[in-house]
Amino acid sequence: MYMSKFPLLCTCLLLMASSVLSQDVQYNFDHTADFSKFKTYKWITLKSEEPIDKLTDEQIKATLDAAFSQKGLKKIDSDGSADLLIGYQSNEGVERRFAQLAGYSVGSGWSAITGDTSVIYQGQLAVDMYDPANHNLVWRGVASKTLDPKASPKKRQKNLNKAVAELMKNYPPPANK
Repeated sequence: MYMSKFPLLCTCLLLMASSVLSQDVQYNFDHTADFSKFKTYKWITLKSEEPIDKLTDEQIKATLDAAFSQKGLKKIDSDGSADLLIGYQSNEGVERRFAQLAGYSVGSGWSAITGDTSVIYQGQLAVDMYDPANHNLVWRGVASKTLDPKASPKKRQKNLNKAVAELMKNYPPPANK
C-alpha cells in the first residue's frame, strides 16, 4: 500500500519544485489602446536607482529586440517618430524602486522624470511600453527569476530568453470586442 503511494508522492513533489523554480510572468495593459497601430519602437532609458552594467543592458536589449521583431515591431534608432517608446528596468540584487515615465525633456532624447514608483524584486525584468502621443503606459510585463548575477553567462542568457519568450506571449494583448 505504501509503495503504491510513493510514485504519486514523488510526482507531487516534483510538480511543486518545478513551480517554485519556474519563472513568474505578469502583465497588464491599457484596454483602450489600439495595439494594431503600433509598428515601430524606440528605446528610452527609465530612471533607475542602480543602473545595470553595459553588458547586461546590451544582452537584455538584444533579446527584447529579437522578440519584438518576431511580433512585427521595428526598432527606430533615429530621432524619428516611433509608435511606441519602450524602456525596461531590472534588478539583480535586493528590491528597489523604479519610476514610470512621467515626462520628457525637450530635444533629441526622452528622459524619465520621477513619478509613480513601484518595487522591482530580485531577479525581475520589467518592460514598459508607452504611447508617445499621450505619454501613457500602454503595456507592462514583468518576469521574475530572470537575472541571477551568480549564474554563468550561458545560464543567464537561457533564463533571459525564456523570460522574454514568456513575456511576449502576452503581446499584443487580445483586441477589445
